[in-house]
Amino acid sequence: MDIKNITLDSTNNSSLTIYQSNTNVALPGIVIIAGGSYKELQERDTERVALQFATQAFQSFVVNYPVEEQKNYTAAKEVITQAFSYIADHASQLQVDINQLGIIGFSAGGQLAAAYSNQEATLAKFALLGYPVIKPTLDEKMGVKSEDVSQFVSTNTPPTFIWGAVNDQVTPFLEHIHVYTEALARNSVPFEVHEFGTGDHGIALANKWTSVVNNDRLDPHMSRWFPLSIEWLEKVVGIL
Repeated sequence: MDIKNITLDSTNNSSLTIYQSNTNVALPGIVIIAGGSYKELQERDTERVALQFATQAFQSFVVNYPVEEQKNYTAAKEVITQAFSYIADHASQLQVDINQLGIIGFSAGGQLAAAYSNQEATLAKFALLGYPVIKPTLDEKMGVKSEDVSQFVSTNTPPTFIWGAVNDQVTPFLEHIHVYTEALARNSVPFEVHEFGTGDHGIALANKWTSVVNNDRLDPHMSRWFPLSIEWLEKVVGIL
């Protein structure tokens, strides 16, 4: 595997970390948008998630969008668009099939992933959203000005897989996931949702590989989201 980092915008220190498997065929791709409330990019959501997808024959990409003093919701969205453009422009050398390129986002990153997936010119063929922020209810806490991304859902929104936890008090189901899935259903967008009875907000893969950098937080039941999402991509979306 080749791992490298390329600059997307030097003015806000944004970049794209590429985890490229050496292969003779173009592979599906996954663009990863970490959470962290714009204070940081959570380690649990980045490299470990990229490597997990690599085990399923994906080329993986982590978007390092502006956080801390440079945090800005609109700028983060622009960086994600730049990342997809870079991947598309270099698809051959990255050995990625842009017709099987999707996006995954966690928490605040889930809001950004949803926003990108709903752009008119999106290159995402599918979206995976983990306990996503959907409405701007956390703007004051995060120090950004975001938007209600459910309002952008249309018949052109790509198939979407969403998961969360009943115990989540950061992005409660009725305020976030429910609102988004209702919009997906109203627009006849293929989707699957899992609201786990165990687990909580911010546990990424929910297994021991992410728990070691996440205060030992894991949940074997909620960790099922990953194999379920892979199965969904295979059986429903036709990826892999």
